[in-house]
Amino acid sequence: MGEKTMRLGNLRPAAGATKDTKRRGKGAATGLGGTAGKGHKGKKARSGGKIPVWFEGGQMPIQRRLPKRGFINPTRVEYHVVQVGRLAGAPAGTTVDAAWLKSTRLVRRPGPIKLLAGGELKVALTVKVDAASAAAKKAVEAAGGKVETPNPKASTER
Repeated sequence: MGEKTMRLGNLRPAAGATKDTKRRGKGAATGLGGTAGKGHKGKKARSGGKIPVWFEGGQMPIQRRLPKRGFINPTRVEYHVVQVGRLAGAPAGTTVDAAWLKSTRLVRRPGPIKLLAGGELKVALTVKVDAASAAAKKAVEAAGGKVETPNPKASTER
């Protein structure tokens, strides 16, 4: 019964694997007495004296030195664009919708799809997209197909 079994309470790190923590402010003999390694006075010597990462030592910060430029419209709709000529490979009578476009890898990410003119179409297709240009509609209808869009936008002429 002289065998030692390994138990959690007996586990220790290997010799030399750990260091003692620095005992700050515990007298001159520690090398860190008095100011505890923080130098003399100033913001960094105080409790809670953290300097934010963007602080530039009092010089004019970069976000104030650079001019304000441009405008980002928060209500803009970013469409995935598909040109009419890319649909030419579809067999006649196909219903081209978001699922078909994704399966043929003409559209890769989810989102609204817009059909634009560009290229020729010689087969009749039913195209169901979120938006289409007037020239694209004309090109599909000239080939004998039709374009279906959900609730077309009202004219914004003033």
